This record gives sequence, C-alpha cells and structure tokens, in this order.
Amino acid sequence: MGKYNNCSCESVCEKDCESFPPQHQDRQPGFEYVMEPFPISECGKKNRKLENKVALITGGDSGIGRAAAYDFVKEGALVTIVYYNEERDALETARRIEELGAKPLLMSGDLKDPGFAKYCVEKTIDCYGRLDILVNNHAVQFIQRSILDISHKQLELTFRNNVFSFFYMIQYALPYMGKGSCIINTTSVTAYQGNKDLIDYSSAKGAIVALTRSLSLSLAEQGIRVNAVAPGPIWTPLIPSSYSAEEVATFGKKTSHVPMNRAGQPCEVSPCYVFLASDDSSYMTGQVLHPNGGTIVGS
Repeated sequence: MGKYNNCSCESVCEKDCESFPPQHQDRQPGFEYVMEPFPISECGKKNRKLENKVALITGGDSGIGRAAAYDFVKEGALVTIVYYNEERDALETARRIEELGAKPLLMSGDLKDPGFAKYCVEKTIDCYGRLDILVNNHAVQFIQRSILDISHKQLELTFRNNVFSFFYMIQYALPYMGKGSCIINTTSVTAYQGNKDLIDYSSAKGAIVALTRSLSLSLAEQGIRVNAVAPGPIWTPLIPSSYSAEEVATFGKKTSHVPMNRAGQPCEVSPCYVFLASDDSSYMTGQVLHPNGGTIVGS
C-alpha cells in the first residue's frame, strides 16, 4: 500500500495526511481492502482524553461550567476556573477538583473588563505554561415581558457580559493557542427558538453562534477548532435567579415545550464539552451541539 499505509489518526490530525492517489472501483458500495490508503477505523485514543491539556473555563464555579470542569479533570486536564463573585460555589468546585486529584486555579472578577480577561489568560500561562482549551461559558439573563421594558442599561449589560467578554477572552487567549487547541462557546436553544421574555439574551446567544461559525473559518488554517454548545433548559443557578418561584416550579415541563418534559442537569451537558475539547471531535469545527431535551432546531 506504499507510504500511505502508515497513516494513523494522529498523523492525519497533525500532518494533514489527506492525499489520495488516483483510483476507481467498478462496483458499489466498493471494497475497502483495495483502497489506497486504507480508511482509518481506529484512532488510537488515549485512555484519558484530555491528558496534559490546560483548560480555562469561565463561569466554572457552578452549573454547566462546574460540571465541565469536573469532567475535564477526570479526563486528565488542568483547569482555571473564572467566576464573578460566587465565592462559596467556587470553593466547593475547587474542593471537588482537588478530590479528583488536581489543583485548580481560581480567579474572581468581572469579564466585562478586558483588563481582567487579559489577566485571567496571563495568570493561566504563568501557572501552567500553556493554554489548550478555552471555554466561554458565563452569562446573565433578565426576564422582561416586552422589548419596551428592556432598558438601554440592561441591553448594554447583556451584550457586554454575554458577547463582548467572549471576544476579550478569545483575543487574549489566541496568541498562546497553537495547532490542536480549541475554543468552545456556550450559546443557547434560545438562539434558535427565540424566547419572548428573553429578547436581549436570545439575541446575544445568536451572536455567539455567528461568532463561533465565523471564527472557525478564520482559524481553520491554524489548526484551531471553534465549536459551541446550545443547551436547552438546564437546572443551574441562573434559573432561580431569573424566574419567579412559580415559574421555577414548572421549569422544563410541558410549558417549556421540551419533548422530554423535564429540565436537564449540568452533568448531562458537560460531556458535550469533553467531546469538543478532545480529539474525538478532530474533524469538527464551526458546529453546535444541542443537549436540549429533544427540541428540534436548525443546526
């Protein structure tokens, strides 16, 4: 089979072993044993998918960010956890990560400030010497029954916190990220379905989808993948801090039009982040995963 027979999944990913000599078969669906090179059917994955990787996770103190941090550590990663001011939650996250055998870097501050975003990246580099995975996960949302009730102050806050800060993190992280690194952005089912009570939030999440797709095209030649996760109704602190007690009592039920008729848990979303951070998704960029309880959306 010549030189092509030695290609492995690792060489495909790292050396772009993608050349095929001219060949043709006269029957469908064809025979694999005469192909040159052979298709690669086993990728030789590591037992721990993120061994020796360094991940920076924003909003990592609780909810989806916390669950992703736990899964990353279980897969061998070192993690920086960035949070706003939820000190007790962050310390509990750190305690559990230490139980799992790692020591996280905790950083508290406001990512609407580009100076703090820069500090988070630089501190991660100082601590670990590298940055392989950036997870932009933090967000705020404010219920308003009409667009007329969304003040200019709220609109600016929503976009500065949920979109501008993603740009800041990416801009400061990118110079330290090389081929094989990845960026994962958290968007939302609301970017696809809309939400009549979360117009500014849904708009911001739509911007994150566009950011993910555009950035993936920009960074493809550098070998840096950019993907996103669009969760549906997930039981996180953002829910009781956004909705009334009565609305929380029915969260994720039929009134939310979720086919599975329940809210999801963070641990049901976090495997998406592990998949997108690992070599399992080496042929995916510019894509969005949809852990949303069965809601059909355009991808």
